[in-house]
Amino acid sequence: MASTSEPKRIAQVIKVKAEYLEEYKKIHAAVWPSVLAALGRAHIVDYSIWFEDESRLLIATMKYTGIDYEADMKRIADDPETQRWWTLTDGMQESLIPGAVGSAEGPGWWKPLEEVFRLD
Repeated sequence: MASTSEPKRIAQVIKVKAEYLEEYKKIHAAVWPSVLAALGRAHIVDYSIWFEDESRLLIATMKYTGIDYEADMKRIADDPETQRWWTLTDGMQESLIPGAVGSAEGPGWWKPLEEVFRLD
């Protein structure tokens, strides 16, 4: 596995619909092994999703250790099991990106966040 000298750190945000919160938590307690494998093949590590209850925000953080981010993200998007997962989860979420229509198409689904501070 090729990797960069320092992982790319990524943070993203989206809202969870109130009526789906418990189901969202339930399915993420047992993410499909095929989806986890697709993430691993795409060099995604140290992936967490956090929940903030007042705003219903989901905040995802992860590290990318590969050398071709765009190609690896396309590899995830082309994975049939990941597409099935997105069909399940997209309906539970509200994107903060104007014009967003889903994980598989449009201008994006999870909104990228800017890193403003880091202490290693």
